[in-house]
Amino acid sequence: MEIDDLGEVMAKSVYEFFAEKQTKDLIERLRKNGVNMEAKVEEGVDDRFRGKVFVLTGALEGYSRKEAEDIIEKLGGKTSSSVSKKTSYVLAGEDSGSKLDKANKLGVTVINEQEFNSMIN
Repeated sequence: MEIDDLGEVMAKSVYEFFAEKQTKDLIERLRKNGVNMEAKVEEGVDDRFRGKVFVLTGALEGYSRKEAEDIIEKLGGKTSSSVSKKTSYVLAGEDSGSKLDKANKLGVTVINEQEFNSMIN
């Protein structure tokens, strides 16, 4: 359930799959035959936005929307086109509309471009 984009139903299916005896047997055979079961962690990767979801709304002065999305993704975050309770931040530029209203209604943290710049520098 802690993995982004994995809902309750899918999480239950994954759990049940790995709990099956035949799956456990297969994993053990793979391990005995030399398959590396350790996760590979890249050193020097900046993932400060890992697990964070950003929604962009309005016009930004210093970035195109694509540039801002690329920065967020490069730092491990995700972007979405709609605000939900899973949204971490709404980056609000000039003339923000209904997305800003929904963020305020849901209690989502709203940041401006200056705050975004502080977060990425």
